[in-house]
Amino acid sequence: MHVGAAVIFQSHGSGLPDRQIYANDLSLVDLVEPLGYESIWSVEHHFTDYTMCPDVYQFLSYCAGRTKTAQLGSMVLVLPWHDPLRAAEEVAMLDNISGGRVILGIGRGAGKVEFDGFRLDMGESRERFVEAAQAVLGALETGEMAFSGKYYNQPKTGIRPKPFKSFRDRTYAAAVSPESSRIMAELGIGILIIPQKPWDAVAEELDNYRAVFRDVNGKEAPPPISAGWVFCDEDKDRAAEMAVKYIGGYWESVLEHYQFAGDHLKTMKGYEYYGKFAETIQKYGPDSATEFFMNLQVWGTPEMCYERIVDISDRTGADGFVGVFGYAGMPGDEAERNMRLFAEKVAPRLKDLPNAATRQAAQ
Repeated sequence: MHVGAAVIFQSHGSGLPDRQIYANDLSLVDLVEPLGYESIWSVEHHFTDYTMCPDVYQFLSYCAGRTKTAQLGSMVLVLPWHDPLRAAEEVAMLDNISGGRVILGIGRGAGKVEFDGFRLDMGESRERFVEAAQAVLGALETGEMAFSGKYYNQPKTGIRPKPFKSFRDRTYAAAVSPESSRIMAELGIGILIIPQKPWDAVAEELDNYRAVFRDVNGKEAPPPISAGWVFCDEDKDRAAEMAVKYIGGYWESVLEHYQFAGDHLKTMKGYEYYGKFAETIQKYGPDSATEFFMNLQVWGTPEMCYERIVDISDRTGADGFVGVFGYAGMPGDEAERNMRLFAEKVAPRLKDLPNAATRQAAQ
């Protein structure tokens, strides 16, 4: 199994200056390769302290200069917020700078505060995403973009530096709704799992995605990559206590950033699934939602963390895991301890695992 690490620059709950949050998380970047993590990732978000990485490819360019072999993943580049030509240029440039280490992760976004800030109609996001993805992925294969659509019209224009190898087997998308999973299959790209719903539902949607992928592309879909918020500690009781504090705190920031207490998702075109999710949260209350989210994540002793990730892989077929080790105001030294312990006692065992398909065939 591939094992990576993500830093997300989350200030929420810390009370620290933004600069200190950056200093804490950038110190984790320099641990990635020495601790044996195989990739470094970050997210794209804007305007709030939920996470403070408005330019994920600027950050990954920094990481490219601080590392030699680690792959560089976007989790995700939100295409509706970008001009497709500029996005393709940034991806191609980083891939050239890094010697082909980019894992391209893309998505459409779900934060109203972000769409409002960019003066975009959130109800157009799905159509904008599909057009932008088609334009960007085509340009990264051919070295030039020529696209005509409802939202984007690009005369034939070359990309320099030119892409020098295919992105077909290293492009993933975050897909929360069943409709998005189908779109990703039709685009021919992999799935990046951000745990937010029951694993049985995720597995069912992945089965549907794989069937569409097979029909459209004439081959099997790539194994998913799963992300997870991690709190690893030798003391089981302390791990549980800190998981409540920090993973629970992170979930509180999700509720606030995405405004799940509001009614806008219930009527927003393309966000019907999110609207039902918001209704469920409102029905059962935030405490139940926090407990549910925590139980999707990876926390406990090293053995518990290992078993949880293997279980996720068995359920989803994921052959990659990306851990988030610092979040929700966690002190920098605690995040580093968390990351080091996982690297020492969990990651080596995951790397030694046969892939999910081989394990399933042996059962």
